[in-house]
Amino acid sequence: MSILYIILNILFIAVCVGVTVVILLQKKSSQGLGSIAGMGNTADRYADKNKGRTNEGRLERYSRIGGAIMFIFSLVLCLVR
Repeated sequence: MSILYIILNILFIAVCVGVTVVILLQKKSSQGLGSIAGMGNTADRYADKNKGRTNEGRLERYSRIGGAIMFIFSLVLCLVR
């Protein structure tokens, strides 16, 4: 095994653990599948408009970024091997 492959595996495991922790820190959404179809609460609340500034919004953004990084790492690991 090459040194690069070992380093990438260690980084990949660290990213996976980090994304798992971020996802577990998020609040559980009680809206369920109704929110996908648009049947949820459609009131324009101040908290909904500024969701990116709250801790919940940050955690959601970090989980998306972490998921993208995991995907990229998995592709790179397949190519390096």
